[in-house]
Amino acid sequence: MLDFGCGDRRHESLFTAAGASYVGLDGPWNPAADLVGAPDAVPVPDASFAVVVCTQTLEHLPDPAAAVRELHRVVQPGGCVLVSTHGTAVYHPNPTDYWRWTGPGLEKLFLDNADWSSITVTPGQGTAATTAMLAAYYIDLACKRLHVRPLAVPFVYSLNLAGEALDRALPILRRPIPGSLTATFHIEARR
Repeated sequence: MLDFGCGDRRHESLFTAAGASYVGLDGPWNPAADLVGAPDAVPVPDASFAVVVCTQTLEHLPDPAAAVRELHRVVQPGGCVLVSTHGTAVYHPNPTDYWRWTGPGLEKLFLDNADWSSITVTPGQGTAATTAMLAAYYIDLACKRLHVRPLAVPFVYSLNLAGEALDRALPILRRPIPGSLTATFHIEARR
């Protein structure tokens, strides 16, 4: 499996524990990467991987359409590409933060840039959990700037717990309808 934009390789143990061989791809700035390459030019032959994972990376790429074409190129026929990316999120340049997505926008991005056998876009959270996440982020940031960050922990924990509970209790809050908020989207694209 290929971890496209592997960062600190946080998902490696999940795949190796299941018996998969793991390859991390990132830019030249990342010494943890097994492969160094651009998101539109992965240095492997076509159809090299059965599974490609790309988590929280698309929003940082200047040309996400080219990256989607490359994801399609490197996955085997019948293989699966699993992507997560932001819907609603605070600005976080690392190194650059370009995009925010909607479910229909992601579906269009994938449909317009490769011939997938299937594409499923699913909201990762609902409106309550997303709102709680944003409030928790700002509480944490304020406490960090005041040098009392440990004081934020119970508030952050409680807000996130309450947001998830509210989304579970009221299923309409998880539906991507006008006025809703989604922190992340999950995409499953099959070749």
